[in-house]
Amino acid sequence: QVQLVESGGGLVQAGGSLRLSCAASGRTFSNFHMGWFRQTPGKEREFVTTINWSGKSTYYADSVKGRFTISRDNAKNTAYLQMNSLKPEDTAVYYCAAVAIGSAWPLRDSAKYNYWGQGTQVTVSS
Repeated sequence: QVQLVESGGGLVQAGGSLRLSCAASGRTFSNFHMGWFRQTPGKEREFVTTINWSGKSTYYADSVKGRFTISRDNAKNTAYLQMNSLKPEDTAVYYCAAVAIGSAWPLRDSAKYNYWGQGTQVTVSS
């Protein structure tokens, strides 16, 4: 089992920045690729970005490319999502997720991820 806990969400004005953290525990963090997804009421969970187990490869949804940066620190068992130039349409609950490295990467399908955090709300005001 892997336990994931997100933090860092909040309310920010358009154009501002936030950094989300995802702290992992329970199993060796470097055995997992990590992803970030987001969801708004009435919509399906949307892929945002993913990073491979080593942190050397990343992949982004077109909607956040150039504005968001995913990273990880395997020594601290933590993944991060730096969000810059935020827009009102970025408002959502953000979830981090983990999938074992035996799986193909990158994975944009939320159904492929085995472990999920509880989510953190990000609200961007106009």
